[in-house]
Amino acid sequence: MQATRLAIPDVVLIEPKVFGDARGFFYESFNQRAFNEATGTDYQFVQDNHSRSSQGVLRGLHYQIQQAQGKLVRVVQGAVFDVAVDIRKSSPTFGQWVGAELSADNHRQLWVPPGFAHGFVVLSDTAEFLYKTTDYYAPQHERCIAWNDPALAIDWQFAGEPRLSAKDAQGLSLAQAEVFA
Repeated sequence: MQATRLAIPDVVLIEPKVFGDARGFFYESFNQRAFNEATGTDYQFVQDNHSRSSQGVLRGLHYQIQQAQGKLVRVVQGAVFDVAVDIRKSSPTFGQWVGAELSADNHRQLWVPPGFAHGFVVLSDTAEFLYKTTDYYAPQHERCIAWNDPALAIDWQFAGEPRLSAKDAQGLSLAQAEVFA
């Protein structure tokens, strides 16, 4: 496995070692010890989630203000552009974002630690998105930052207007949002 810290060093792009031949491929999609070494953390995952979305669907930017979730995300069918925004007020990278294309072909994973808002847009016809979380889903603590907040200026790498849920369409600007200390 190769781990690369992105421009926000707490966010780590993980590229597993893939063994392939004419029959197909094999790779270890998760190993707790290797994950801890790659990220320098000791988080345990408590929940796995799986979503399927069609092209142009944008989910995010989501976070939980209490019971903050770290997320290890990957795509098993299709491709997405995945984004993490630092919303830790005390962080030197507060309000900055990083992104990476995750796809079934490149097998990449992204570690998004607690204290970040997270979202993705589907680039392919459809995409199946899997992610592990470090805390349980708590809808009463869920918050959403507007995907198109001009202060963030996220380049979503998608032409056109994305399709949003009603909840995501009502996301707040970073300046209005409840953030971490």
